Amino acid sequence: MGDFHQTGTITTLHNLTRRPLEDLEAELVEFSKRTPIGLVLPSLYSELEGPALGNILDELAQVPYLNEIVIGLDRADADQFAHAKEYFGRLPQPHHILWNDGPRMQAIDQDLRDKGLAPQQRGKGCNVWYCFGYMLASQRSRAVALHDCDIVTYDRSLLARLVYPVAHPSFSFAFCKGYYARAAGGNMHGRVSRLFVTPVIRSLKRIFGQVEYLDYLDSFRYPLAGEFSLQADVLRDLRIPSDWGLEIGTLSEVQRNYSRSRLCQVDVADLYDHKHQKLSADDPSGGLSKMSNDIAKALFRKLATQGHVFDQGTIRTLKATYYRIALDFVEAYHKDALMNGLGFDRHAEEQAVEVFVQSIVRAGEQFLQNPMETPFIPSWNRVVSACPNIQRQLLDAVEADR
Repeated sequence: MGDFHQTGTITTLHNLTRRPLEDLEAELVEFSKRTPIGLVLPSLYSELEGPALGNILDELAQVPYLNEIVIGLDRADADQFAHAKEYFGRLPQPHHILWNDGPRMQAIDQDLRDKGLAPQQRGKGCNVWYCFGYMLASQRSRAVALHDCDIVTYDRSLLARLVYPVAHPSFSFAFCKGYYARAAGGNMHGRVSRLFVTPVIRSLKRIFGQVEYLDYLDSFRYPLAGEFSLQADVLRDLRIPSDWGLEIGTLSEVQRNYSRSRLCQVDVADLYDHKHQKLSADDPSGGLSKMSNDIAKALFRKLATQGHVFDQGTIRTLKATYYRIALDFVEAYHKDALMNGLGFDRHAEEQAVEVFVQSIVRAGEQFLQNPMETPFIPSWNRVVSACPNIQRQLLDAVEADR
């Protein structure tokens, strides 16, 4: 059971009473009459063969308030897409699959690429961006939730709690971030959030002093959670990164566009477990090494836009400050794990910190060498302005594939 403490500059919605799911869903059914609710599922084809997605669909099939489900399917050939249509066919709600590797979606992507408006790289950010574009084109949902397809501990209460704050007619929230405890299988997980993001934010606060943006990020209990919900109108001006900086970039964007009173976080699950990324200590192009590198650059870019100066000295200071703070975090989590009877590999934790130190240095070098790098995908408002027929093209492509 969570506490009721408000921890920062945004509202935190706790799970204090274990309110029955049936009560939440009954209210959401009523809310959906005024505010139709949609769900985005970004999926790799490989997740259709994994241990999580089948249960997720079984749970979603019981959800009574969803108006539509939009599935972004990546890395699927024609036979795999045909299988995906059958696989997702078990959903009773209206659902639509964006076959991102299909010829119609590829033609749209190439047209946008020719105009300099397409995502720079494939991945979750690109997938989510096209799903958001389709949601805007269809105009069938006014509140939109998103969650991953690899959650092995999933039950539909997660979705209900996630979408409730933006669907409630008397709330004014435009964006809601989910959070949860990453402790499953007798171990403590979430290394990038625990040992990288929070220590880096605390380190930057020591270097730059009181910065509203850093206080804002530090308010989130799990800033890298892939689960969030928002009002559909938010999608129009939202610029999201196409790399591993997706979650941090999204938080940065909504903070830029909306007041803190319209942003919140909500406790969506007691336990949460999903596919774990490798540390990739010897391969900076993959795993947690690449993820931490992209996140660091996202933070540097955002702070630079606010007038904070980065040079070699700043990066060296950040490296040293982070290392000391991160080791203190390892000590704190070690005690936390022992008290809760969780396994804790201290050597592996400190190895992760050492990899993250290298990511900070590498990200700093890349940022200083190319400070004008812009991994953000253009907002859909800009794309529609440049390509007035793009929304109709998206609708037609998905319908033709169907």
